[in-house]
Amino acid sequence: MVEDMNKYLRKLLSKIDGLYCIIISDRDGVPILKVCSDDSPDKATRTSFLSTFGIATDQGGKLGLGKTKSIICMYENFQAIQMNKLPFVVTFVTSRDCNTGHVLALEAQLEPLLPVLRGVVGDT
Repeated sequence: MVEDMNKYLRKLLSKIDGLYCIIISDRDGVPILKVCSDDSPDKATRTSFLSTFGIATDQGGKLGLGKTKSIICMYENFQAIQMNKLPFVVTFVTSRDCNTGHVLALEAQLEPLLPVLRGVVGDT
């Protein structure tokens, strides 16, 4: 089952130029599924970086902004796009020149995977 999910994520990874990494983690930043290319920046795949989404969404909620759907962070050499798919956070790490709209469009292609993953994670 996990092999099929990894294969599916690798297929999505290869669809977009500049997409380095797709990580599905829990809210605390612990990776559940992760596929990365050789170009992926190591620091952007660490638990300490992945867990920042939870902190940012909590702050947005305190400001009365409502439920956070996604956060896009642009850095000097790459960008990180994180989507709220409770109980998961989906993180995409890309080059700074990658088309962000193409990455956001992957959300629809990830939707069928998430209920299956919820079932697998829930069974453990």
